[in-house]
Amino acid sequence: MTTGAGAGDVYAGIGAREAPGEVLARIEEVAARVARLGLTLRTGMSPGADQAFYRGALEGGGRVELYLPREDFQAGARLEAERGRVRVLARPTPAALELAPRFYAQVDDPSWDALDACERVLLARDAHQVLGEDLASPAAFVVCWTACGSRDGRDPRARGTGQAMRIAAAHSLPVYNIANPADLEAMQHRVA
Repeated sequence: MTTGAGAGDVYAGIGAREAPGEVLARIEEVAARVARLGLTLRTGMSPGADQAFYRGALEGGGRVELYLPREDFQAGARLEAERGRVRVLARPTPAALELAPRFYAQVDDPSWDALDACERVLLARDAHQVLGEDLASPAAFVVCWTACGSRDGRDPRARGTGQAMRIAAAHSLPVYNIANPADLEAMQHRVA
């Protein structure tokens, strides 16, 4: 799954499953604007924010890289309009499964060993969202939404989104958590 896009041409759009409706609408708007600028979206297709980024990017005529935990993940949420504009990595690579525990260990959740296989692959695909299929092509920036407004993913309330945020922080990537008014304004300026 290679897109030919350079890191400056790709961003990660991620966020909480429980994002409220007005936030999902804002995410779709931001994703459509970013798509019109020619940037490719990387996301994971989880319900809530991920799917809002996906819909917005396609609405804006953009391209999407989907990183899934398994091939059939949220297949019913996929749109007909994606034909030819969406590339899919149907499951995390062994390298992502090896990398993920390093970033998960930074929080006080159950240990990596206590997670079931489904939880592990969800967290491993977060590495691809931020670093690309090869884990060596970081996104230019991350746009996200978490209720806690965290930018580094260390707040336990950031939950699964926190994994991608911790990976971004470790790679010194800008993170715009649009739960924060200043980040939302900065993101809106970036895509104006």
